[in-house]
Amino acid sequence: MTHNPKSKNELPISSITSDYIYESGSSKNSDISCYSSSPHPTGTTTHDRSQHPKSCTVTSTNSTSTNPHDVHIPPAFSIDFDNESGEVDREYTGQFEGPEKTLEVCFRRKDGMTEMDHSQFQSDSSTFPPPKAGLRLLRRSDLDHICKRARCTILSSISNQYLDAYVLSESSLFVYNYMIVIKTCGTTTLLRCLAVLIELGRRLDLELDWVGYSRKNFNFPDDQCFPHGSFTQELEYLYGHKRLCEKLDGNGYTLGPITDDHWFVFVADQTIRSKPDMENDRVLNIMMFDFDLDVADLFYYDKYQRKKEGETEEQAVKRISMEQTKAAGIDALCPGALFDARAFEPCGYSMNAILYKSYYTMHITPEEGSSYASFETNQKLASYTSLINNVIRTFRPRRFVMTLMADEGGLREIKGNPLLETSEFAKIAVPPKSKYNAGLVYKRTNIASIKVESDCCCMMGNWTIAHELGDRDFNEQRHRGMSFT
Repeated sequence: MTHNPKSKNELPISSITSDYIYESGSSKNSDISCYSSSPHPTGTTTHDRSQHPKSCTVTSTNSTSTNPHDVHIPPAFSIDFDNESGEVDREYTGQFEGPEKTLEVCFRRKDGMTEMDHSQFQSDSSTFPPPKAGLRLLRRSDLDHICKRARCTILSSISNQYLDAYVLSESSLFVYNYMIVIKTCGTTTLLRCLAVLIELGRRLDLELDWVGYSRKNFNFPDDQCFPHGSFTQELEYLYGHKRLCEKLDGNGYTLGPITDDHWFVFVADQTIRSKPDMENDRVLNIMMFDFDLDVADLFYYDKYQRKKEGETEEQAVKRISMEQTKAAGIDALCPGALFDARAFEPCGYSMNAILYKSYYTMHITPEEGSSYASFETNQKLASYTSLINNVIRTFRPRRFVMTLMADEGGLREIKGNPLLETSEFAKIAVPPKSKYNAGLVYKRTNIASIKVESDCCCMMGNWTIAHELGDRDFNEQRHRGMSFT
Protein backbone atom coordinates (compact mmCIF):
# COMPACT_ATOMS: atom_id res chain seq x y z
CA MET A 1 0.00 0.00 0.00
CA THR A 2 1.51 3.31 -1.06
CA HIS A 3 0.98 6.33 1.16
CA ASN A 4 -0.98 9.06 -0.54
CA PRO A 5 -0.18 12.53 0.89
CA LYS A 6 -3.20 14.44 2.10
CA SER A 7 -4.16 17.98 1.25
CA LYS A 8 -3.08 20.48 3.90
CA ASN A 9 -6.20 22.54 3.27
CA GLU A 10 -8.86 20.28 4.74
CA LEU A 11 -12.34 20.98 3.41
CA PRO A 12 -15.17 19.76 5.66
CA ILE A 13 -18.15 18.25 3.91
CA SER A 14 -20.46 20.84 5.43
CA SER A 15 -18.77 23.49 3.28
CA ILE A 16 -19.49 21.70 -0.02
CA THR A 17 -22.09 23.68 -1.93
CA SER A 18 -22.63 21.39 -4.89
CA ASP A 19 -25.70 19.15 -4.80
CA TYR A 20 -23.70 16.24 -6.17
CA ILE A 21 -20.18 14.97 -5.64
CA TYR A 22 -18.49 13.42 -8.67
CA GLU A 23 -15.67 10.91 -8.82
CA SER A 24 -13.62 13.18 -11.04
CA GLY A 25 -14.07 16.09 -8.68
CA SER A 26 -13.14 14.33 -5.46
CA SER A 27 -9.73 14.12 -3.86
CA LYS A 28 -7.12 11.78 -5.24
CA ASN A 29 -7.73 9.04 -2.70
CA SER A 30 -11.47 9.54 -2.33
CA ASP A 31 -14.03 7.22 -3.84
CA ILE A 32 -17.21 9.20 -3.24
CA SER A 33 -19.21 9.61 -6.41
CA CYS A 34 -22.38 11.22 -7.74
CA TYR A 35 -24.94 10.42 -5.04
CA SER A 36 -27.33 13.11 -3.92
CA SER A 37 -26.08 14.36 -0.59
CA SER A 38 -27.30 16.68 2.13
CA PRO A 39 -24.73 18.39 4.35
CA HIS A 40 -24.79 17.98 8.14
CA PRO A 41 -23.21 20.47 10.55
CA THR A 42 -21.07 17.77 12.15
CA GLY A 43 -19.10 17.01 9.00
CA THR A 44 -21.29 14.21 7.65
CA THR A 45 -23.13 13.61 4.41
CA THR A 46 -26.24 11.48 3.99
CA HIS A 47 -26.57 9.39 0.82
CA ASP A 48 -30.34 9.19 0.53
CA ARG A 49 -31.67 6.00 -1.09
CA SER A 50 -34.77 7.91 -2.20
CA GLN A 51 -32.68 10.09 -4.52
CA HIS A 52 -31.83 8.60 -7.91
CA PRO A 53 -28.20 9.14 -8.92
CA LYS A 54 -27.60 11.98 -11.32
CA SER A 55 -25.44 11.36 -14.40
CA CYS A 56 -24.43 8.00 -13.03
CA THR A 57 -24.48 4.53 -14.57
CA VAL A 58 -26.11 1.81 -12.50
CA THR A 59 -23.55 -0.98 -12.40
CA SER A 60 -25.75 -3.71 -10.95
CA THR A 61 -26.92 -5.97 -13.77
CA ASN A 62 -30.01 -7.03 -11.84
CA SER A 63 -31.84 -3.71 -11.71
CA THR A 64 -31.95 -0.29 -13.30
CA SER A 65 -33.32 1.37 -10.18
CA THR A 66 -31.61 2.26 -6.89
CA ASN A 67 -34.96 2.53 -5.15
CA PRO A 68 -35.73 -0.78 -3.40
CA HIS A 69 -39.46 -0.22 -3.64
CA ASP A 70 -39.31 -0.24 -7.45
CA VAL A 71 -37.90 -3.75 -7.71
CA HIS A 72 -39.88 -7.00 -7.72
CA ILE A 73 -38.53 -9.67 -5.36
CA PRO A 74 -39.14 -13.32 -6.19
CA PRO A 75 -40.64 -15.24 -3.23
CA ALA A 76 -37.72 -17.68 -3.10
CA PHE A 77 -34.22 -17.86 -4.53
CA SER A 78 -31.01 -19.82 -4.50
CA ILE A 79 -27.95 -18.53 -2.64
CA ASP A 80 -25.87 -19.18 -5.76
CA PHE A 81 -27.09 -16.07 -7.59
CA ASP A 82 -24.72 -13.35 -8.77
CA ASN A 83 -21.96 -15.85 -9.43
CA GLU A 84 -20.26 -13.79 -12.11
CA SER A 85 -19.66 -10.46 -10.37
CA GLY A 86 -16.35 -9.79 -8.64
CA GLU A 87 -14.72 -13.04 -9.76
CA VAL A 88 -12.10 -11.59 -12.11
CA ASP A 89 -8.72 -11.30 -10.43
CA ARG A 90 -6.88 -7.99 -10.70
CA GLU A 91 -3.18 -8.01 -11.33
CA TYR A 92 -1.11 -7.13 -8.27
CA THR A 93 0.11 -3.56 -8.69
CA GLY A 94 2.59 -3.49 -5.81
CA GLN A 95 0.05 -1.57 -3.72
CA PHE A 96 -2.09 -3.13 -1.01
CA GLU A 97 -5.33 -1.69 0.41
CA GLY A 98 -4.80 -2.17 4.12
CA PRO A 99 -7.92 -0.53 5.65
CA GLU A 100 -10.67 -3.10 6.01
CA LYS A 101 -14.26 -3.28 4.87
CA THR A 102 -16.47 -4.30 7.80
CA LEU A 103 -19.86 -5.99 7.65
CA GLU A 104 -21.92 -6.65 10.77
CA VAL A 105 -25.19 -8.54 10.45
CA CYS A 106 -27.54 -9.21 13.38
CA PHE A 107 -30.49 -11.60 13.37
CA ARG A 108 -33.41 -12.38 15.66
CA ARG A 109 -35.42 -15.55 16.15
CA LYS A 110 -38.71 -15.67 14.26
CA ASP A 111 -40.47 -17.01 17.35
CA GLY A 112 -39.59 -13.82 19.22
CA MET A 113 -37.44 -15.49 21.88
CA THR A 114 -34.33 -13.61 22.93
CA GLU A 115 -30.97 -15.21 23.63
CA MET A 116 -31.60 -14.98 27.40
CA ASP A 117 -35.08 -16.50 26.97
CA HIS A 118 -33.58 -19.36 24.95
CA SER A 119 -30.90 -20.01 27.60
CA GLN A 120 -33.49 -20.22 30.38
CA PHE A 121 -35.75 -22.41 28.26
CA GLN A 122 -32.93 -24.91 27.73
CA SER A 123 -32.07 -25.17 31.43
CA ASP A 124 -33.78 -25.09 34.81
CA SER A 125 -31.26 -22.46 35.92
CA SER A 126 -30.72 -18.96 34.55
CA THR A 127 -26.98 -19.40 34.18
CA PHE A 128 -25.18 -17.77 31.30
CA PRO A 129 -23.58 -18.20 28.78
CA PRO A 130 -26.25 -19.60 26.48
CA PRO A 131 -25.73 -22.83 24.54
CA LYS A 132 -24.63 -22.71 20.92
CA ALA A 133 -27.55 -21.70 18.75
CA GLY A 134 -28.43 -19.77 15.62
CA LEU A 135 -25.45 -18.83 13.47
CA ARG A 136 -23.01 -20.89 15.55
CA LEU A 137 -24.80 -23.98 14.25
CA LEU A 138 -23.73 -23.21 10.69
CA ARG A 139 -21.55 -25.90 9.14
CA ARG A 140 -17.94 -25.20 8.23
CA SER A 141 -18.94 -25.60 4.57
CA ASP A 142 -21.45 -22.76 5.04
CA LEU A 143 -18.76 -20.49 6.46
CA ASP A 144 -16.42 -21.46 3.63
CA HIS A 145 -19.14 -20.51 1.14
CA ILE A 146 -19.58 -17.11 2.81
CA CYS A 147 -15.83 -16.49 2.65
CA LYS A 148 -15.62 -17.62 -0.96
CA ARG A 149 -18.16 -14.97 -1.92
CA ALA A 150 -15.89 -12.38 -0.30
CA ARG A 151 -12.77 -13.86 -1.98
CA CYS A 152 -11.00 -15.06 1.17
CA THR A 153 -10.45 -18.30 3.10
CA ILE A 154 -10.40 -19.46 6.72
CA LEU A 155 -6.92 -20.15 8.10
CA SER A 156 -7.51 -20.91 11.79
CA SER A 157 -10.05 -20.49 14.58
CA ILE A 158 -10.58 -20.21 18.32
CA SER A 159 -13.78 -20.43 20.35
CA ASN A 160 -15.21 -19.85 23.79
CA GLN A 161 -18.71 -20.21 25.20
CA TYR A 162 -19.88 -16.98 23.56
CA LEU A 163 -18.36 -16.79 20.07
CA ASP A 164 -16.17 -18.35 17.40
CA ALA A 165 -13.33 -16.30 15.89
CA TYR A 166 -11.68 -17.11 12.56
CA VAL A 167 -8.48 -15.67 11.13
CA LEU A 168 -8.96 -15.24 7.40
CA SER A 169 -6.51 -14.93 4.56
CA GLU A 170 -7.81 -11.35 4.35
CA SER A 171 -8.60 -10.33 7.98
CA SER A 172 -11.22 -11.82 10.35
CA LEU A 173 -14.62 -13.40 10.94
CA PHE A 174 -16.53 -13.49 14.25
CA VAL A 175 -19.65 -15.60 14.77
CA TYR A 176 -22.03 -15.18 17.71
CA ASN A 177 -25.35 -16.96 18.15
CA TYR A 178 -27.23 -14.14 16.43
CA MET A 179 -24.55 -11.84 15.06
CA ILE A 180 -21.77 -12.20 12.53
CA VAL A 181 -18.93 -9.72 11.91
CA ILE A 182 -16.68 -9.98 8.85
CA LYS A 183 -13.66 -7.77 8.18
CA THR A 184 -11.80 -8.07 4.90
CA CYS A 185 -9.00 -6.02 3.37
CA GLY A 186 -7.33 -5.74 -0.04
CA THR A 187 -9.57 -6.29 -3.07
CA THR A 188 -12.08 -8.59 -1.39
CA THR A 189 -15.76 -8.45 -2.38
CA LEU A 190 -17.33 -8.38 1.07
CA LEU A 191 -20.84 -7.22 0.15
CA ARG A 192 -21.30 -10.22 -2.15
CA CYS A 193 -21.67 -12.50 0.87
CA LEU A 194 -24.55 -10.52 2.40
CA ALA A 195 -27.35 -12.25 0.49
CA VAL A 196 -25.81 -15.61 1.38
CA LEU A 197 -25.92 -14.65 5.07
CA ILE A 198 -29.54 -13.59 4.82
CA GLU A 199 -30.51 -16.85 3.13
CA LEU A 200 -28.58 -18.99 5.62
CA GLY A 201 -30.28 -17.09 8.44
CA ARG A 202 -33.67 -17.83 6.87
CA ARG A 203 -32.83 -21.55 6.85
CA LEU A 204 -32.12 -21.29 10.59
CA ASP A 205 -35.52 -19.62 11.21
CA LEU A 206 -33.82 -16.27 11.78
CA GLU A 207 -34.87 -12.93 10.35
CA LEU A 208 -32.76 -9.87 9.70
CA ASP A 209 -32.45 -7.46 12.61
CA TRP A 210 -29.62 -5.02 11.79
CA VAL A 211 -27.01 -4.54 9.05
CA GLY A 212 -24.01 -2.25 9.26
CA TYR A 213 -21.37 -1.82 6.57
CA SER A 214 -18.47 0.59 6.94
CA ARG A 215 -15.02 1.36 5.60
CA LYS A 216 -12.50 4.15 5.26
CA ASN A 217 -12.07 5.76 1.84
CA PHE A 218 -9.86 3.65 -0.43
CA ASN A 219 -6.30 4.69 -1.19
CA PHE A 220 -6.45 2.74 -4.46
CA PRO A 221 -10.13 2.63 -5.55
CA ASP A 222 -9.26 1.59 -9.10
CA ASP A 223 -7.89 -1.72 -7.80
CA GLN A 224 -11.22 -2.76 -6.27
CA CYS A 225 -13.55 -5.34 -7.78
CA PHE A 226 -17.31 -4.99 -8.24
CA PRO A 227 -19.27 -4.00 -6.23
CA HIS A 228 -16.62 -1.97 -4.38
CA GLY A 229 -15.53 0.45 -7.09
CA SER A 230 -16.94 3.36 -5.07
CA PHE A 231 -19.33 3.97 -2.21
CA THR A 232 -21.98 4.85 -4.78
CA GLN A 233 -21.51 1.47 -6.46
CA GLU A 234 -21.78 -0.26 -3.09
CA LEU A 235 -25.04 1.54 -2.34
CA GLU A 236 -26.39 0.74 -5.80
CA TYR A 237 -25.55 -2.92 -5.23
CA LEU A 238 -27.47 -2.92 -1.93
CA TYR A 239 -30.45 -0.94 -3.21
CA GLY A 240 -30.60 -2.38 -6.72
CA HIS A 241 -29.82 -6.03 -6.07
CA LYS A 242 -33.13 -7.84 -6.42
CA ARG A 243 -32.10 -10.36 -3.74
CA LEU A 244 -31.27 -7.70 -1.15
CA CYS A 245 -33.17 -4.48 -1.59
CA GLU A 246 -36.38 -5.48 0.20
CA LYS A 247 -34.36 -6.61 3.19
CA LEU A 248 -32.17 -3.50 3.47
CA ASP A 249 -34.19 -0.36 4.06
CA GLY A 250 -31.26 1.81 5.16
CA ASN A 251 -29.12 4.80 4.24
CA GLY A 252 -25.48 5.59 3.53
CA TYR A 253 -23.44 8.29 5.27
CA THR A 254 -20.05 9.94 4.87
CA LEU A 255 -18.23 11.20 7.97
CA GLY A 256 -15.20 13.47 7.77
CA PRO A 257 -13.58 15.75 5.17
CA ILE A 258 -13.46 14.42 1.62
CA THR A 259 -9.99 15.95 1.19
CA ASP A 260 -8.64 13.83 4.03
CA ASP A 261 -9.35 10.43 5.54
CA HIS A 262 -13.09 9.88 5.83
CA TRP A 263 -15.43 7.07 6.77
CA PHE A 264 -18.36 5.56 4.87
CA VAL A 265 -21.22 3.98 6.83
CA PHE A 266 -24.37 2.14 5.73
CA VAL A 267 -26.96 1.13 8.34
CA ALA A 268 -30.24 -0.76 7.90
CA ASP A 269 -32.02 -1.06 11.23
CA GLN A 270 -35.02 -3.35 11.73
CA THR A 271 -34.44 -3.95 15.44
CA ILE A 272 -37.39 -4.56 17.74
CA ARG A 273 -36.33 -2.72 20.87
CA SER A 274 -38.13 -4.43 23.73
CA LYS A 275 -35.28 -4.41 26.26
CA PRO A 276 -33.54 -1.01 26.45
CA ASP A 277 -31.03 -2.29 29.03
CA MET A 278 -29.59 -4.62 26.37
CA GLU A 279 -28.79 -1.76 23.99
CA ASN A 280 -25.27 -0.85 25.02
CA ASP A 281 -23.11 -2.15 22.20
CA ARG A 282 -20.06 -0.33 20.85
CA VAL A 283 -17.16 -0.98 18.46
CA LEU A 284 -13.91 1.00 18.56
CA ASN A 285 -11.52 0.92 15.58
CA ILE A 286 -8.08 2.54 15.26
CA MET A 287 -6.47 2.66 11.80
CA MET A 288 -2.78 3.63 11.92
CA PHE A 289 -0.61 4.70 8.98
CA ASP A 290 3.17 4.93 8.49
CA PHE A 291 4.07 3.48 11.87
CA ASP A 292 7.50 3.21 13.48
CA LEU A 293 10.09 1.44 11.27
CA ASP A 294 11.51 -0.56 14.18
CA VAL A 295 8.02 -1.87 14.95
CA ALA A 296 7.36 -2.64 11.28
CA ASP A 297 10.58 -4.66 11.16
CA LEU A 298 9.12 -7.08 13.73
CA PHE A 299 6.55 -8.35 11.22
CA TYR A 300 8.93 -9.71 8.60
CA TYR A 301 8.94 -13.50 8.62
CA ASP A 302 12.66 -13.91 7.90
CA LYS A 303 13.58 -12.08 11.12
CA TYR A 304 12.75 -15.27 13.00
CA GLN A 305 14.16 -18.79 12.92
CA ARG A 306 12.12 -20.46 10.21
CA LYS A 307 11.99 -24.00 11.52
CA LYS A 308 13.40 -25.58 14.63
CA GLU A 309 14.40 -29.21 14.83
CA GLY A 310 11.38 -31.46 15.13
CA GLU A 311 8.87 -28.76 14.20
CA THR A 312 6.26 -29.17 11.53
CA GLU A 313 5.61 -26.29 9.15
CA GLU A 314 2.39 -25.43 10.96
CA GLN A 315 4.11 -25.50 14.35
CA ALA A 316 6.76 -23.12 13.05
CA VAL A 317 4.10 -20.70 11.81
CA LYS A 318 2.37 -20.75 15.20
CA ARG A 319 5.65 -20.18 17.04
CA ILE A 320 6.72 -17.27 14.84
CA SER A 321 3.24 -15.78 15.07
CA MET A 322 3.38 -15.71 18.87
CA GLU A 323 6.98 -14.44 18.83
CA GLN A 324 5.81 -11.50 16.74
CA THR A 325 2.87 -10.96 19.10
CA LYS A 326 5.11 -10.76 22.16
CA ALA A 327 7.93 -8.83 20.47
CA ALA A 328 5.54 -6.04 19.49
CA GLY A 329 3.73 -6.05 22.86
CA ILE A 330 0.38 -6.93 21.28
CA ASP A 331 -0.33 -9.52 23.97
CA ALA A 332 -0.27 -6.73 26.57
CA LEU A 333 -3.08 -4.90 24.75
CA CYS A 334 -5.53 -7.75 25.44
CA PRO A 335 -4.62 -9.15 28.88
CA GLY A 336 -6.30 -12.42 29.77
CA ALA A 337 -7.63 -13.04 26.26
CA LEU A 338 -7.31 -16.22 24.19
CA PHE A 339 -5.07 -15.46 21.17
CA ASP A 340 -4.99 -16.72 17.60
CA ALA A 341 -2.15 -14.99 15.75
CA ARG A 342 -0.91 -15.53 12.20
CA ALA A 343 2.37 -14.41 10.66
CA PHE A 344 2.55 -14.21 6.87
CA GLU A 345 5.38 -14.56 4.40
CA PRO A 346 7.25 -12.49 3.45
CA CYS A 347 5.62 -10.03 5.85
CA GLY A 348 2.32 -9.22 7.48
CA TYR A 349 0.37 -10.24 10.57
CA SER A 350 -3.21 -10.91 11.69
CA MET A 351 -4.52 -11.57 15.17
CA ASN A 352 -7.83 -12.41 16.82
CA ALA A 353 -8.29 -12.50 20.57
CA ILE A 354 -11.45 -13.26 22.52
CA LEU A 355 -12.35 -12.60 26.14
CA TYR A 356 -15.84 -13.56 27.31
CA LYS A 357 -18.23 -11.81 24.89
CA SER A 358 -15.59 -9.46 23.47
CA TYR A 359 -13.28 -9.75 20.48
CA TYR A 360 -10.06 -7.93 19.59
CA THR A 361 -8.52 -8.01 16.16
CA MET A 362 -5.36 -6.59 14.60
CA HIS A 363 -4.11 -6.59 11.01
CA ILE A 364 -0.71 -5.30 9.97
CA THR A 365 1.01 -4.62 6.65
CA PRO A 366 4.54 -3.39 7.46
CA GLU A 367 5.93 -2.37 4.05
CA GLU A 368 8.10 0.72 4.38
CA GLY A 369 6.46 3.85 3.00
CA SER A 370 2.97 2.36 3.15
CA SER A 371 2.72 0.59 6.50
CA TYR A 372 -0.68 0.13 8.08
CA ALA A 373 -1.97 -1.40 11.30
CA SER A 374 -5.52 -1.63 12.63
CA PHE A 375 -6.91 -2.44 16.06
CA GLU A 376 -10.59 -3.11 16.70
CA THR A 377 -12.57 -4.29 19.70
CA ASN A 378 -16.16 -4.47 20.88
CA GLN A 379 -15.12 -4.73 24.52
CA LYS A 380 -17.36 -2.66 26.76
CA LEU A 381 -15.14 -0.31 28.77
CA ALA A 382 -16.11 2.69 30.89
CA SER A 383 -13.02 4.46 29.56
CA TYR A 384 -11.06 3.74 26.39
CA THR A 385 -8.36 6.32 27.04
CA SER A 386 -5.73 3.93 28.39
CA LEU A 387 -6.38 1.31 25.71
CA ILE A 388 -6.15 3.88 22.91
CA ASN A 389 -2.96 5.34 24.35
CA ASN A 390 -1.36 1.91 24.66
CA VAL A 391 -2.21 1.04 21.05
CA ILE A 392 -0.72 4.31 19.77
CA ARG A 393 2.36 3.91 21.98
CA THR A 394 2.91 0.40 20.60
CA PHE A 395 2.96 1.47 16.94
CA ARG A 396 3.84 5.21 17.00
CA PRO A 397 2.16 6.00 13.65
CA ARG A 398 2.58 9.27 11.76
CA ARG A 399 -1.21 9.60 11.65
CA PHE A 400 -4.26 7.56 12.64
CA VAL A 401 -8.02 7.46 12.18
CA MET A 402 -10.32 6.47 15.04
CA THR A 403 -13.96 5.43 14.64
CA LEU A 404 -16.61 4.54 17.17
CA MET A 405 -20.01 3.01 16.46
CA ALA A 406 -22.29 2.69 19.48
CA ASP A 407 -25.94 2.79 20.38
CA GLU A 408 -27.11 5.52 22.72
CA GLY A 409 -26.98 3.25 25.76
CA GLY A 410 -23.39 2.29 25.00
CA LEU A 411 -22.36 5.89 24.40
CA ARG A 412 -23.76 6.97 27.77
CA GLU A 413 -21.62 4.36 29.51
CA ILE A 414 -18.36 5.69 28.02
CA LYS A 415 -16.64 8.15 30.37
CA GLY A 416 -13.26 8.42 28.65
CA ASN A 417 -12.63 8.64 24.90
CA PRO A 418 -10.58 11.20 22.89
CA LEU A 419 -13.44 11.30 20.37
CA LEU A 420 -15.64 12.82 23.06
CA GLU A 421 -13.10 15.28 24.50
CA THR A 422 -12.43 18.89 23.58
CA SER A 423 -9.59 19.49 21.12
CA GLU A 424 -7.03 20.25 23.84
CA PHE A 425 -7.87 17.21 25.93
CA ALA A 426 -8.02 15.00 22.83
CA LYS A 427 -4.27 15.37 22.35
CA ILE A 428 -2.28 12.21 22.93
CA ALA A 429 1.33 12.27 24.11
CA VAL A 430 3.60 9.27 23.65
CA PRO A 431 6.86 9.21 25.63
CA PRO A 432 10.24 8.62 23.95
CA LYS A 433 10.90 4.90 23.40
CA SER A 434 14.54 5.47 24.39
CA LYS A 435 16.85 8.32 25.34
CA TYR A 436 17.83 8.57 21.68
CA ASN A 437 14.26 9.17 20.46
CA ALA A 438 11.80 11.99 20.83
CA GLY A 439 8.35 11.69 22.31
CA LEU A 440 5.33 12.42 20.15
CA VAL A 441 2.26 14.59 20.57
CA TYR A 442 -0.77 13.83 18.39
CA LYS A 443 -3.46 16.43 17.79
CA ARG A 444 -6.95 15.80 16.54
CA THR A 445 -7.33 17.62 13.23
CA ASN A 446 -11.04 17.04 12.71
CA ILE A 447 -14.00 15.12 14.06
CA ALA A 448 -17.41 14.14 12.68
CA SER A 449 -20.42 12.47 14.24
CA ILE A 450 -23.97 11.56 13.34
CA LYS A 451 -26.91 9.66 14.79
CA VAL A 452 -28.33 7.28 12.19
CA GLU A 453 -31.55 5.29 12.06
CA SER A 454 -33.08 4.98 15.55
CA ASP A 455 -30.19 5.12 18.00
CA CYS A 456 -26.91 4.24 16.24
CA CYS A 457 -24.24 6.88 16.94
CA CYS A 458 -21.22 7.04 14.61
CA MET A 459 -18.10 9.09 15.34
CA MET A 460 -14.76 9.43 13.57
CA GLY A 461 -11.69 11.60 14.02
CA ASN A 462 -8.28 12.12 12.43
CA TRP A 463 -5.08 12.55 14.42
CA THR A 464 -1.62 13.57 13.18
CA ILE A 465 1.70 14.27 14.88
CA ALA A 466 1.70 17.88 16.06
CA HIS A 467 5.30 17.93 17.22
CA GLU A 468 8.02 15.87 18.86
CA LEU A 469 9.08 16.15 22.49
CA GLY A 470 12.17 15.46 24.50
CA ASP A 471 11.95 13.96 28.00
CA ARG A 472 11.69 17.37 29.66
CA ASP A 473 9.07 18.61 27.21
CA PHE A 474 7.04 15.44 27.71
CA ASN A 475 7.02 15.80 31.50
CA GLU A 476 5.88 19.42 31.16
CA GLN A 477 2.95 18.30 29.02
CA ARG A 478 1.71 15.73 31.55
CA HIS A 479 0.15 18.21 33.98
CA ARG A 480 -1.72 20.13 31.27
CA GLY A 481 -4.55 17.62 31.14
CA MET A 482 -3.37 15.93 27.97
CA SER A 483 -3.98 12.23 27.54
CA PHE A 484 -0.70 10.34 27.74
CA THR A 485 0.62 6.80 27.96
